[in-house]
Amino acid sequence: MPGVPPSPDDPICAVATPPGRGALAVVRLSGRGARVIAGRVTRKELIPRKAVLTGFRDGNGERIDQGLALYFQAPASFTGEDLVEFHCHGNPVVCEMLMDALCAQGARRAEPGEFSLRAFLNNKLDLAQAEAIADLISSTTEQCVRTAGRSLQGAFSRRVKEVLEGLVGVRTGVEACLDFPDEDSGALPGKALHGPLSALDGELDELLEQARSGERLHAGATVAIVGAPNVGKSSLINALAQSEIAIVTALPGTTRDPVVADIEVHGLPVRLVDTAGLRTTGDEVEQLGIERTRRILAEADLVLWLDDLSQPDPAGPAPEGVEASRVIRVHNKTDLVARHAEAGRQEVYLSVKTGSGMEALVERIRERVLGREQASTPFLARARHLDALQRTQAHVRSALQCLHRGQDLELAGEDLRLAQQALGEITGEFSSDDLLGSIFSEFCIGK
Repeated sequence: MPGVPPSPDDPICAVATPPGRGALAVVRLSGRGARVIAGRVTRKELIPRKAVLTGFRDGNGERIDQGLALYFQAPASFTGEDLVEFHCHGNPVVCEMLMDALCAQGARRAEPGEFSLRAFLNNKLDLAQAEAIADLISSTTEQCVRTAGRSLQGAFSRRVKEVLEGLVGVRTGVEACLDFPDEDSGALPGKALHGPLSALDGELDELLEQARSGERLHAGATVAIVGAPNVGKSSLINALAQSEIAIVTALPGTTRDPVVADIEVHGLPVRLVDTAGLRTTGDEVEQLGIERTRRILAEADLVLWLDDLSQPDPAGPAPEGVEASRVIRVHNKTDLVARHAEAGRQEVYLSVKTGSGMEALVERIRERVLGREQASTPFLARARHLDALQRTQAHVRSALQCLHRGQDLELAGEDLRLAQQALGEITGEFSSDDLLGSIFSEFCIGK
């Protein structure tokens, strides 16, 4: 959606329920004159917050369907405007005919996310809460749903606003020092502001760590299973996915194309990728699979580097070009050896065949992706939130350097202004039309 619509109070309509057939569907209508348009379609006088059983008619007066109409009077509605919901039978043809009837009476079809955009523009929710709506709809695990719900209720926004209030307080002190340098105005001298600003830096550290965890939970993680042929990669993905999704044979080179499975690890959405075994081969098709494996290695959030303990030299070389922080060494087939070493921080011993050690591997994946001490994530976050927080902290630390030198208050004041602007981008206090268009265009129609 290219920016904010030119007439943001025009009546808009959309089907708010998913496409397909079902018992019920909901069509939304919002904006200036929504009650009048609804009255023409229902031939009823709608009362705020009262469900009315009524027929829905087209422009010729012919009945389309019968269902419920609910009117929410501005500003007590989701969008802050007059809003009407039509509950009809869940037939796409019925929904389309009802949409045509509403458009014939003066409404237009909504753009993706336009209902939520209007809620934001009418101060019914801030930008982080609006994004949480989309996150809640797209969540694939129970933990994601609960965490998105906390964001929608304002958990993230409250933390941002707390830091923002402290930042404004320090900035006010700096501006006072600049405006009244020779007067005893009660303003704190520059050096005295160092303490409160250092405390804000600490709060930003904590908020950034929570946001990183929330972003990982929101985006999920890609975990690549990599190793030599016949070490048990396909058996491992089948065991983790609890489904026979990959072919398992004694022949090396069975896996050519990556095999993908989406699973949940302690509430974290994880995409497992079983890859072609890494080895030197003259088989052209297998070589193409190995090249794909190397590309997956470069992009994966985490790499399970699998080996076979029953082999004379099971460890083998580490994957090239992959940081150690992204690798968990997984030693498979403990059932075939009499003794093995103890597991370390970077490795796990298991037997896919017997299931021994599988729980330890799942826990290690969770630790490495979400963090060892992160028991629960207070809110979901996105990459743009992390970027805004990082820019905020960079400006705060630059201001701290200025204050530490006991001079350059003008530069410190400018850094704090930029920090306030960056932090305000999260909740939408400072947002360009391009940013709003990019965010709300990701929403589904009708939200």
